[in-house]
Amino acid sequence: MPTRTDALNLLKEYNQNPALVQHGMQVEACMRHFALKAGEDVEQWGIVGLLHDLDYEKFPDEHCTKAAQIMSEAGYDEAIIRAMMSHGWGICTDVEPLNTMEKTLYAVDELSGLVNACVLVRPSKSIMDLGVKSVKKKFKTKSFAAGVDRTIVTKGAEILGMEMDELIAEVIEGMKADAEAIGVA
Repeated sequence: MPTRTDALNLLKEYNQNPALVQHGMQVEACMRHFALKAGEDVEQWGIVGLLHDLDYEKFPDEHCTKAAQIMSEAGYDEAIIRAMMSHGWGICTDVEPLNTMEKTLYAVDELSGLVNACVLVRPSKSIMDLGVKSVKKKFKTKSFAAGVDRTIVTKGAEILGMEMDELIAEVIEGMKADAEAIGVA
């Protein structure tokens, strides 16, 4: 099984855009947080988060399917590949998120992007003083971080069985845990 270092190197091999690498690391931080809370495999969940957009920069028209091929060739197991595929459910794959790891990835991917955008416009430029209320306000402003699909965030909360406030709070906490490394300190 490839390590976290192997996964990060693979992500960087296929993504020269620092923002895409940072996004992978932010989703990884969220996934690790949720895995810890659920008593699940933190490393496995982290790798799923890190690699979820592996193919996005070089193969946007083959998003998820090309990543599955790359990951398979690199020795990742089916559970990790399937989870990565499930984050594209209804967009570029028909792989429905079924287990908790898959549902979590689906729920935190877009939301972590919104939280990151909220951090960037704060006077402090830090997640440390970001509250749920601020994120919810920006969530309602469709022109803010317009690339974030709010319907996916809402659906993600529903399939995880979480209230939106709770999901936002947990994503913030997950990103705070590794704030320096993921560029939100």
